[in-house]
Amino acid sequence: MSENLAALAAKIARELAIKSECFITHPAELQVLNSMTRDELNEFAAQRGWRVVCRVGGRQIEFYNDASLRENL
Repeated sequence: MSENLAALAAKIARELAIKSECFITHPAELQVLNSMTRDELNEFAAQRGWRVVCRVGGRQIEFYNDASLRENL
């Protein structure tokens, strides 16, 4: 995992610990996530117990805690 992706994962985890969703809209953060394929992005989220949704033509990526995945972790 790249240093940028690790930092972004930590940011998402911090936000999801206190809120039900995390919206990624900053261009630098989107660039890190958009460098991944859709399958890689889904796997990245699933490994952490998150669900990912891409919106607004790729200008926003949303992460949510996924209770169904957390049961299996």
